[in-house]
Amino acid sequence: MRINLICIGKTDDREIAGLISYYQNRLPKHWNFSITEIPDVKNAKNLSPELIKKEEAKLFSQSLESADYVVLLDEKGKQFTSREFAAKIENWMNASTKRVSFLIGGAYGFADEIYERANEKMSLSKMTFTHQMIRLFFVEQIYRADQILQGKPYHND
Repeated sequence: MRINLICIGKTDDREIAGLISYYQNRLPKHWNFSITEIPDVKNAKNLSPELIKKEEAKLFSQSLESADYVVLLDEKGKQFTSREFAAKIENWMNASTKRVSFLIGGAYGFADEIYERANEKMSLSKMTFTHQMIRLFFVEQIYRADQILQGKPYHND
C-alpha cells in the first residue's frame, strides 16, 4: 500500500520542514509514504475564495489516481485516537488498498467536487492550525501508527 499526503503550497518554514523530514525518514520503506506539494494557485489575490477552491480542485484531481482511496483532512471530519488511526491503516493494508491519498486543502478548504470525490473526512483537531503545522502533525501520526502496529514503546496510553 502507498500513502500519499497531497498539499497545496510548499512548507517554507525550515524548522517545520526539518521535523517533517525527520519523521518521514524514520518510516520503514514498505510504508511507501510520499508527500506531493501542489503549487499555489497563480494570481490568487485576484480570485474569489470559490474560484481559488475550484482551481485547487483541478490541481488535486491531477494528483489523484482513479483508484485512490481519498481522505480529506478537514475540520468537519471524524476524529480518531492514535490507536484508532493505526487500526484504520492496518485495515487498509489488510484490504489490499493500493493507495490512500490524504489531502490538505488551501486556506478556504475544498471545492464541492473534492468533497464528492472523497471517501471520508478526518479531523486532526477541533482547533485550527496552519497548513504547515498540519503536515507535521500528520506525518508524526503516520510514524506513530507504524510504531503502534509494530508494538514499539513510542506511543504511551
